Amino acid sequence: MRLEEIVETKSGKVRLDSWISCRIDGISRARVQSSIRAGLVSVNGRVIDKASHNVKAGDKINCTISELQPLRAEPEDIYLDIVYEDEHVLVVNKPAHMVVHPAPGNATGTLVNAILNHCSLPMVTTTNEELLSDMDISDDELNSIEILSSRVSEAPIRPGIVHRIDKGTSGLLVVAKDEHAHAHLSAQFKQHSIERVYISLTCGVPPSTAGRIEVPIGRDPNNRIRMSAVSRTNNNSNAKYAASRYKVIENLAQGGFSLVEWRLETGRTHQIRAHAKYMGIPLLGDEVYGGTKSMAMSLLRTRASSSCHSQLMQLVSSLERPCLHALTLGFIHPHTGKNIRFSCPPPTDFAEILGQLRQISTKKVTKS
Repeated sequence: MRLEEIVETKSGKVRLDSWISCRIDGISRARVQSSIRAGLVSVNGRVIDKASHNVKAGDKINCTISELQPLRAEPEDIYLDIVYEDEHVLVVNKPAHMVVHPAPGNATGTLVNAILNHCSLPMVTTTNEELLSDMDISDDELNSIEILSSRVSEAPIRPGIVHRIDKGTSGLLVVAKDEHAHAHLSAQFKQHSIERVYISLTCGVPPSTAGRIEVPIGRDPNNRIRMSAVSRTNNNSNAKYAASRYKVIENLAQGGFSLVEWRLETGRTHQIRAHAKYMGIPLLGDEVYGGTKSMAMSLLRTRASSSCHSQLMQLVSSLERPCLHALTLGFIHPHTGKNIRFSCPPPTDFAEILGQLRQISTKKVTKS
């Protein structure tokens, strides 16, 4: 695929990878970046190999998109926090910052690499590389994708991942260990019968103590790595139906923050993060959706006493992810037919900030 075009923009400088991505449908930003690094893009006749290169109005861009290369996943001895395991399913407490499965730029250190080692499975290659790119796809979109396949035998092996949670999100995730379990669990996700409960720390307090938000979610046209919750009057053909229920567990730090529980009715990409931003309560630590460190510190300065400023500021400044945790996961066991349910508390980074915000002030709203 080739692109030859002159930049026409009035918005000042724009990143080269971002500009190209916005002009070629169906191509991931990661693949565009790979093409740039491979020397397949020139600006005004000069090869540019930096994706961050800024282009401006009048620049002539010549670009060739490289062919897809299979992504190989090899078993890696990575620690897994296993909450439950039998011969059919595996429930894992995923740490924050771990990618679920290989993608361009994240070929190793993923949950899939760890699972292959734990289950003594061979090296595999992933298909559908375009979906496994720089941006997480939704549970709903993932169900129909066979993630792992053997290129040696051309026969499918244990399918493994049934759903995903964002790299920055911690918490519970179920893995299928055989094809029957994979099909059964995938059907439950498609029917939205899986129980998924998340907790988050938000900058600000929701307008009501509990509610339901039903706002479609689509890719943000101005930022490929971000989704956007859009009203029905907004003409976004890519937006898909999305519904979340929430309730406030605690008001924290004199109303500057809140502990909120979320229950998903659908499984869209970045659903909670996009809905929270739409409601005006971005997740603490979510730099992509508005819950920035500077916003958090601004809220804290007017609410926290000087005695706890230092520790709070240090915790916030060290936060490298949205404060979102997959707390509870419940589903029908694909072989026994029994309802099983698991819960795990949030990790240290989340718990420490929550504890500090409670020290400023806390007001219970509903039972967690």
